[in-house]
Amino acid sequence: MVTEENLSVLSLVLNASLLVQGVMAILFLASAISWVMIVQRGIYLSVAQREFREFEETFWSGVDLNSLYKDMSERQEENFAYSGIENIFRAGFREFNRLVRVDKPDPGAVMESTDRAMRIALSREEENLSTHLPFLASVASVSPYIGLFGTVWGIMNSFRGLAMVQQATLATVAPGISEALIATAMGLFAAIPAVIAYNRYAALTERINSSYETFADEFSSILYRQFHAR
Repeated sequence: MVTEENLSVLSLVLNASLLVQGVMAILFLASAISWVMIVQRGIYLSVAQREFREFEETFWSGVDLNSLYKDMSERQEENFAYSGIENIFRAGFREFNRLVRVDKPDPGAVMESTDRAMRIALSREEENLSTHLPFLASVASVSPYIGLFGTVWGIMNSFRGLAMVQQATLATVAPGISEALIATAMGLFAAIPAVIAYNRYAALTERINSSYETFADEFSSILYRQFHAR
């Protein structure tokens, strides 16, 4: 006899076939990891946005670039961790100062090397910004199919069980179909937050990276004018 207790979610999960239980375990693990990454990425990107705004306010406030670079270098000696826009500034300004100190520096070579240093720093920051996004994209795209596989397998087992009974009723197939559908539900539960987070964070990453690139171009122009004003 099918009772409400037999159709509880926990009971259906515990009584499911080993393969369906394996599918549910994979989906649960993927969902748990994706939630950790969603929270971590949200914090990281929020901090990156805030640090960019704060640095930009300081940079465009008229502060002396040498003083700003010296202050950042002193903080680095105190094991202060830099990331984001500050790394791009330090990479470009360090390379610029190194080259302008040589005898008769070539303007083209100086600016080309400075831009190259900032491009390398930009690439590293872009990698940092997009960390974990491929995993979220994979969970978002694959989880529904994994859940569907568990559902198909569970329903197939239910119909195989029908062949062994003389009278098929809804009560006979209800538990098997219910446990199979839980796999689909878990697949959607894992995929929906992942796809929402991926779309949001991918757009935010692109916007932050675009701001970095704009700053690098503007900073390059400032260094170019500073070089010719020497």
